[in-house]
Amino acid sequence: MSNQDMPEEAQPVEMRRVPLPGSERAPAPGVRDVLGPVDPSRPIEVTVILRRQEEMAEVPSAALSRDELASRYGASAADLELAVRTFAGLGLDVVESDAASRRIRLAGSVGQLSSVFGTSLDELTSHSPDGAAVTHRHRTGGLQIPAVLDGVVVAVLGLDDRPQARAQFRAIPLASAGTSYTPPQLGKIYNFPDGTDGAGQSIAILELGGGFGQQDLDAYFQGLGLPTPAITAVGVDGAANQPGQDPAGADGEVLLDIEVVGALAPKANIVVYFAPNTDAGFLDAIVAASHASPPPAAISISWGQSEDAWTAQARTAFDQAMADAAALGVTVTAAAGDNGSADGVTDSKDHADFPASSPHVLACGGTRLQADPATGMISAETVWNDGPNSATGGGYSDVFPVPSWQTGVTGHASHKPAPRTGGTRCARC
Repeated sequence: MSNQDMPEEAQPVEMRRVPLPGSERAPAPGVRDVLGPVDPSRPIEVTVILRRQEEMAEVPSAALSRDELASRYGASAADLELAVRTFAGLGLDVVESDAASRRIRLAGSVGQLSSVFGTSLDELTSHSPDGAAVTHRHRTGGLQIPAVLDGVVVAVLGLDDRPQARAQFRAIPLASAGTSYTPPQLGKIYNFPDGTDGAGQSIAILELGGGFGQQDLDAYFQGLGLPTPAITAVGVDGAANQPGQDPAGADGEVLLDIEVVGALAPKANIVVYFAPNTDAGFLDAIVAASHASPPPAAISISWGQSEDAWTAQARTAFDQAMADAAALGVTVTAAAGDNGSADGVTDSKDHADFPASSPHVLACGGTRLQADPATGMISAETVWNDGPNSATGGGYSDVFPVPSWQTGVTGHASHKPAPRTGGTRCARC
């Protein structure tokens, strides 16, 4: 009789498994072309998140060093050692382990990782968040973890590598744009401090696809009469700067992000992190950017997806990673979305976009602006709304509590949150 065939109570301790709370995953939307089980010998990697040794009730008022973050809110040495030893004992390769970010990066075959985490992986085609058809690994239901790690492991990301987010980018014909403003003009309109050019600072930009070409950037900044800023591309989890593959989508987002940041802070060191568009890739990019040495002044994220399209474990892991960023003195900004209050969901209900809805993120929503760029005077500004599927995102979170600075918002009283959350957060208020 093999270990797998034994009753659970008779199995060796390292073989016993327990459910991982929050890991339940719904089927991907628009599933078709089911190709069958993924080749069990295919090598893959996943990201495992461990619990904090001390809960972070609130973000510290003074920025912590990375060592201080690790010693107070990272994984304990005992938890990290136990997890590494357990996974290695089960035949997995520990690619990376880090106490500060509480992450372990594991590598193994599909068969090994499926067995360790109690799931099966199929290969199929489904609709990505931007509506395109994409083929990927797919799982449904919950995961399991070794019983000895019950409560120690809080998330396992990357087994299912469906696209997790979409670029919050919408192009319109130039003739329909009406009045437009350059980033320096917007800086004047919104009172960007005079003489502030980003010198001595770094700014991180997260991208889950696309890329930039130097010629495009040189031409843009030359048109503004500005030098092209220093830009560094960093690959995360095997991703890289790959321009030219999606000129009307992801490439446009990447160029827009760099152009706005570079025009307002031309002397800053701009670091663009490219990661796979998966829950694991997205999280690993946030960690790579926020834990850089020295840490960036800010992280810009223009990617997201409706809250309910994430697993609970992923939302929690992301929110904690962004709390860590805040503790390190890094401001994380994220687009509130471009699909209106429904966020592209077709159930006739409002949905906030994540990660913008995280209490540890500064959500940024678009407006329709009328201003004099010469004087900076604003004559009118309203929320951007061209229709149900072309408008600024917003709404109230169904999963995050109301932060103290939003307790007086009238709309919270009429919004009915999910019973388990105890509160909601407005992503644009």
